[in-house]
Amino acid sequence: MARWDFLTNHALVLIHVIDHPRSTLRDIAAAVGITERATLSILRALEEDGMISRQKEGRRNRYWVNIGALLRHRRQGPYSVEEMASALLRLSQRVSESAASQDGRA
Repeated sequence: MARWDFLTNHALVLIHVIDHPRSTLRDIAAAVGITERATLSILRALEEDGMISRQKEGRRNRYWVNIGALLRHRRQGPYSVEEMASALLRLSQRVSESAASQDGRA
């Protein structure tokens, strides 16, 4: 059976940048599990689409996510990023509730 991933590498890079805006290219690549070259390509694509911006801070970059551009972004399917984020939040709450109830039974 073929293996599939829940999120694309673009989404994983974006999530990492949201959580760690001062990460280096190497940090992002290691966290996502892709090459630095692929990471750079994704960061450039996200920047071209207006999803992120970067500013040099000394020898490092600091990244900002443009939430407005992200929320307006629709690529495939009928769901906006906002709708997917809301659904994932609801899923996260259910997972937490399920884990808590299983801990109570143990």
